[in-house]
This record gives sequence, structure tokens and C-alpha cells, in this order.
Amino acid sequence: MPRDPLLTRRTFLAGVGATLAAAAVPVFSADAFAADEHAKELCIGYQKAASTLVLLKAHGTLEKRLAPLGIAVKWTEFPAGPQLLEGLNVGAIDFGYVGEAPPVFAQAAGANFVYTAYEIPTPHAEGILAHLDAPIRTLADLKGKKIALNKGSDVHWFLVAALQKNGVKFNEIQPVYLPPADARAAFERGAVDAWAIWDPFLEAAKRQTNARLLADAEGIVSHHQFFLSARPFAQQNGEILAIVIDEVGKEGQWVRSHYSEAAAQLAPIQGLDASVIESGLRHYAHIYKPVDANVLAEQQRIANTFTELHLIPTKIVTKDAALSDKA
Repeated sequence: MPRDPLLTRRTFLAGVGATLAAAAVPVFSADAFAADEHAKELCIGYQKAASTLVLLKAHGTLEKRLAPLGIAVKWTEFPAGPQLLEGLNVGAIDFGYVGEAPPVFAQAAGANFVYTAYEIPTPHAEGILAHLDAPIRTLADLKGKKIALNKGSDVHWFLVAALQKNGVKFNEIQPVYLPPADARAAFERGAVDAWAIWDPFLEAAKRQTNARLLADAEGIVSHHQFFLSARPFAQQNGEILAIVIDEVGKEGQWVRSHYSEAAAQLAPIQGLDASVIESGLRHYAHIYKPVDANVLAEQQRIANTFTELHLIPTKIVTKDAALSDKA
């Protein structure tokens, strides 16, 4: 994939730097950095399905970049975004990568985090599966059906939006809240009628189970992915975060040029066939941008809908979770 000149490393870092500077964080350069006296360890939360971070961990480039500055990197794996944000909220991690719905639930629960960067839309990386021989042919046919999903994850929003677009209210289905592994088992034995899931689990189920893709998120939701940071860490360690985002961006660029090699490296880590992983990788953009007003407005739409459905207990303002109110 050709590299978008508007998304060069210099442009991206300038955007991140401007955001942090607006929040009264000293202006910095990711390449000319004096070690921050506040942090000597960076704790990163990741999910096994989050390929860019998994590869960054495996390649060790971030550790090499931060070692001369006296900063160690600690990695902690989480099964999904909601659990990762719980870790962020209690101070177990400083930085992580999740889908679009988990930050909304976390902010409503009082989590003290900030949006740091986002991945451009990846609507083909999540979908709703039905059994191959089931009489479910359209999203409208999900009315009254049992649908497995990971509560509070990005597919939670996708499912809500998909149903609404097809005239089905969320309270007209039977949500079955299960993590991916348990949801797949329930789907395979017929305990649920459908399953909302993301890649690479989506691609694996399409190939390995009696499943048919009912719909992906194209034309329904953007399916953004976000890098989030604990607010105190972001306020005090903007230079460190700039380095992290720089390395993440370079890793994403490498993936876009080496899909097969990346899949081969991920296969033993994710426990899936390399061809499945490669298909899933191609559904993600691996292109990251500074958070802006437009993406925060999309997050606000999610928050407003979840408030109306009583999925979150209180109304929130998503731009409150940005370092700068100018975002």
C-alpha cells in the first residue's frame, strides 16, 4: 500500500505534539528527548488480537528506543478492551489500544484517561455471524434472537447501530455477553443464533465454523481503534508517548508492506493459521492519526446512544477525555 504523504511520521508527531503542548505539556521532539524525571517504567496493556502492538512487543524496537533514556517497558495482556481499561483505571497500565466502545463505558464509570491517537476506520474488521443453514438472512431477522458479544467492546456499539439501522431495537434481541473464546464455543454448539465479533476471530470463525457473514460494519459504523493513556501519565510524560506513537506508526507502516511476514510472526502468538491472520490484518488500516474534533464527535454519538439505551449510567462529554479542549 503506498504511503499517504499526509500521514508521514513528521506530520503525525507534529499533531500529537500540538495536542500535548495545548495541555501545558512542554513542546518536545521525539528524536531529541531528555529522559522525563517522572517515569522510569512504561506499562502497556495489549490484546492478543491487537496485531500492531503484539508485533511491536515481539520486535522489541520500543525497548531499544527507550533503554538509553533509562525507561523500561512492561507489557500486560488483556482478553478485551473493557478489561484493559479497567487496568488503566486502577493504575496497572499507562497506555493501551482498544476499540471505540470501551472508552465510552470507561469514561461513564469515571476512568481518568485521555484519547492519545486513533486508527482510521476499519469497518471490515468486525462483523455479525449467523449459522450457515439458519433462516437469518438479514439484520432485521435478528429480532428476538440470541446474539453473543463481548459486553462493552467495539462490537457492542456495532450491534446496537446495525440493529437500529434495520428497525430492530436493542431490547428486542437477547444479548448473551461472552468473551470471544466462550462466544465461539456457544456459537458452535448452537446455544446462540448469531455472534458479533472482530478480527482475527471473525476471519477464523468464517473459515473454521459453520458460519456465514451476515454483515460487517461497512456503512454502519466507522470502527475506529484508539490508543489511550492514563491522564496523569500523559500530562507528565508527553515525550515518552510521542516516542511510543512514533514506534507504533513505524510498525504499522511495516505491516502494510509485509502482510505475509507479519502474519507468519503472529501465527504462533495468536494461535491461528497464518492465512487467517493475514486476511484479518488486511481488514485493519494500520494508519494512525492524532485525535481530532471529528472523531470525538463520533464517540459522542456512541455515548449519547448508550445513554438513551441505559447502557451507561450517566451522560458524558467525550471531549473531556482529550488533553486539549481544542481537539
